[in-house]
Amino acid sequence: MDSTGVPHILEHTVLCGSQKYPCRDPFFKMLNRSLSTFMNAFTASDYTMYPFSTQNAKDFQNLLSVYLDAVFFPCLRELDFWQEGWRPENENPEDPNSPLTFKGIVFNEMKGAFTDNEKVFSQQLQNRLLPDHTYSVVSGGEPLNIPDLTWEQLKQFHATHYHPSNARFFTYGNLPLEPHLKQIHEDALSKFERIDPRTSVPPQGHWQNPREYGITCGVDSFASDPAKQTMVSVSFLLSEITDSFEAFTLSLLSSLMVDGPNSPFYKALIEANLGTDFSPDTGFNNYTRDTYFSIGLQGINKEDSGTVKDIITRTIKEISEQGFEEERIEALLHKLEIQMKHQSTSFGLILASYIASCWNHNGDPVDLLKISDKISRFRECLKENPKFLQDKVKQHFLENQHRMTLSMSPEEEHYKKQMQLEDEKLTQKVKALSAEERKQIYEKGLELINLQSKPQDTSCLPALKISDIEPTIPYTDLEIGYAGDVPVQYCAQPTNGMVYFRAVSSLNTLPEELKPYVPLFCSVITKLGCGVYNYREQAQQIELTTGGMSACPHIVTDDASLDTYEQGVLFSSLCLDRNMPDMMHLWSEIFNSPHFDDEERLRVLVRMIAQEMSNGIPDSGHLYAAIRASRTLTPAGELQELFSGMDQVKTIKRIAEMVDLGPVMRKLSRIRKCVLLSDNLRCSVNAAPQQIPAASKEIEHFLSGIHRNKKERKSIRHVVEKSSDPSPSGSEISHKSTRKLVCDPTFKPCQMKTHFSLSFPVNYIGECIRTVPYTHPDYASLRLLARLMTAKFLHGEIREKGGAYGGGAKMNLDGIFGFYSYRDPNSLSTLSTFQNAVEWAKSGKFTQQDIDEAKLSVFSAVDSPIAPSDKGMNNFLHGITDEMKQRHREQLFAVNHSHLTNASNKYLSAGQCTRGSAVLGPENRNIAKDPSWIIR
Repeated sequence: MDSTGVPHILEHTVLCGSQKYPCRDPFFKMLNRSLSTFMNAFTASDYTMYPFSTQNAKDFQNLLSVYLDAVFFPCLRELDFWQEGWRPENENPEDPNSPLTFKGIVFNEMKGAFTDNEKVFSQQLQNRLLPDHTYSVVSGGEPLNIPDLTWEQLKQFHATHYHPSNARFFTYGNLPLEPHLKQIHEDALSKFERIDPRTSVPPQGHWQNPREYGITCGVDSFASDPAKQTMVSVSFLLSEITDSFEAFTLSLLSSLMVDGPNSPFYKALIEANLGTDFSPDTGFNNYTRDTYFSIGLQGINKEDSGTVKDIITRTIKEISEQGFEEERIEALLHKLEIQMKHQSTSFGLILASYIASCWNHNGDPVDLLKISDKISRFRECLKENPKFLQDKVKQHFLENQHRMTLSMSPEEEHYKKQMQLEDEKLTQKVKALSAEERKQIYEKGLELINLQSKPQDTSCLPALKISDIEPTIPYTDLEIGYAGDVPVQYCAQPTNGMVYFRAVSSLNTLPEELKPYVPLFCSVITKLGCGVYNYREQAQQIELTTGGMSACPHIVTDDASLDTYEQGVLFSSLCLDRNMPDMMHLWSEIFNSPHFDDEERLRVLVRMIAQEMSNGIPDSGHLYAAIRASRTLTPAGELQELFSGMDQVKTIKRIAEMVDLGPVMRKLSRIRKCVLLSDNLRCSVNAAPQQIPAASKEIEHFLSGIHRNKKERKSIRHVVEKSSDPSPSGSEISHKSTRKLVCDPTFKPCQMKTHFSLSFPVNYIGECIRTVPYTHPDYASLRLLARLMTAKFLHGEIREKGGAYGGGAKMNLDGIFGFYSYRDPNSLSTLSTFQNAVEWAKSGKFTQQDIDEAKLSVFSAVDSPIAPSDKGMNNFLHGITDEMKQRHREQLFAVNHSHLTNASNKYLSAGQCTRGSAVLGPENRNIAKDPSWIIR
């Protein structure tokens, strides 16, 4: 009932030790003692979920035991609350006279979360549309309110909310149910009496009149037009979430209103040339007891807010009068059919998330899963009343007085004001302290550091053994055929009536000056229209016959050499097997006659891309930092920065600011002439065995009907023909798949340090080191070393002591060893921590048990489940065969203590390697004074 973030801080704190497992931080320790495929916890607006998954039955019991004990019998120690939630602490914990400051993991996490303007808007929208109960506060914690939470309040919240009478359990999978129920009963349920937890949320009372609110946010330094940074939306309170058919109908109605270029709101708002993209949270929201719908625009002039409101009102009237074309409704129902047939490896988790909100308010979870019944009932309603949807629009939109307009505009001093408010809060807290309380804070700070630095006894925790890991991998049957001279990989899988098609087109002949435009080309190539279809008709055909068609840049470092790589465009699509001819026909039209002549359509798409990129930085800052840090280490890294790093953000921003997009369209057309050619392609198909022959014919037909390169251009880089033998499982495969790799003989790795000065209150940090490729014998040691450093050193230093939300080390497939931190209050000290981690690894201060735990953790990633649609993709996309994977597996098993210390000395020592560093974060005087840093 307040914004102190008590449920979120509790989510963190219960995982810090429990009665049966009193060691500190069993959650993070179990990541290294298990073969889990997923472990986490989420706090929503009105529930907290603790999900985990594993493919190993013994592991499932272990994790269930740890999770049950954590949730129902946590220790909730005061120092854990200090670490995870918030604490006042001396800036220099060793000096009692140094000034006090706020620290804490959730405190920094939420400061980082609210640098994302979209999150600020969504949060305020929910708080104001549902103002009468728990939805009016911030469940994750408002940074300025977090320091109002006391340890006693945290314990009290646990006592009243974390009780079996207030819990729901969800299991999914092919392990028998009875042992789960027995374990849940014995470990938790049998130890409690039923109570009334009094946590039900009442329905929101409906307003008699609409309301309007205005709020402020930080300036977006990447906005394509600095004068257009306002967001505005109109939101409507709809049905209760427990009325599952009404919610299902409103969800479909929402999709018809806003999804894709044929939807009424896309035409009316996105194409009105007023803004860049829909406002955050546009569409149907069914995560709260009362569902709601929101529609609006972002990237507009403040003065245009009224115009946007008028357009929304007018469009709703038009929808209520005209309804929707039958073909659009069919396209939407076709999309649902595909969603039900497409198999993903996180299907159980998706189901749990799907039913959690409704079940939390006593809705029927089983009824919620009967999607086919709801589709049949929906069709029946349309048949009985052709104006069924129009009536819903009248009821829920035209005649609904519970309507709210929210606008948000940037304020130049926004972050400075937030800092001032935080300083005032701190001053107020410090003033109220007695000398004795200050002394206690200092002593507790030292006690926490001492606790964080102590080796822990984890013997109470259950663990799998290395012997629980399968020694060999199951091999995947692949066939390599040729359609003309184009290699095609076929992988027969139980795909549940679906066909998955991919093609990689080489960029080896593309002139260098066109490279920066490749990501834009990929984003728009399936959205501009093709052949006889304009872009609206193309979108309709894609929805009616496929589960989506897309393209993205494809950069893969060779498995044997860091200076050799594949550069291309990856085309992907999926469809029901009956629609394979239609899907391949659409690809033929896109390859043969894409439309590059509609400047207004391109402008709309460019603005949306620029807005999306800008919005994504606060959430993915560590990824941008890592890409920049590896830019000067390999030729592929250089291209990666150009295609998906901060360089690309700036390229798209520049294009979005252009008055005339004619030159850009000409560049896209030139890219098309290099990329959309059959002799540049290699393809792959995953489908059911009986579907492969028909799919093969469709691929041949597609390839024979598209353009070929009339004269082979010489690449400016040396082209290497690379063959990779797929795994000969079952029958020997005589064909070879050919990837066109390039090697840049002029590339020289070098050091570089870059600081992107942004108006964020937290940092995102990346440091990267050039090491060895995937097939090198030392790759396995470096992969284990990254896990070992994360679990045994970096987690404690960066998250627990430093207060960052996350941090660690990672060995990437491209041979780059990377350190990172996320939503970090520190910068240079974290970079020093990365160096200290290397020294720690070189000193060999880790045990055989530590190594075994790192192996378990790595194998949980190596053996994570692969969906039928993705089988064989390591071979197709990366040239990594099952034999290579088995060899890597054996190398992982064989890694010992000396391998790890040798690898640390050989590859990670300062002076032994080429490294790059990057920081995205607030202005930093110490970095600015150091001439070795480039400031952006």
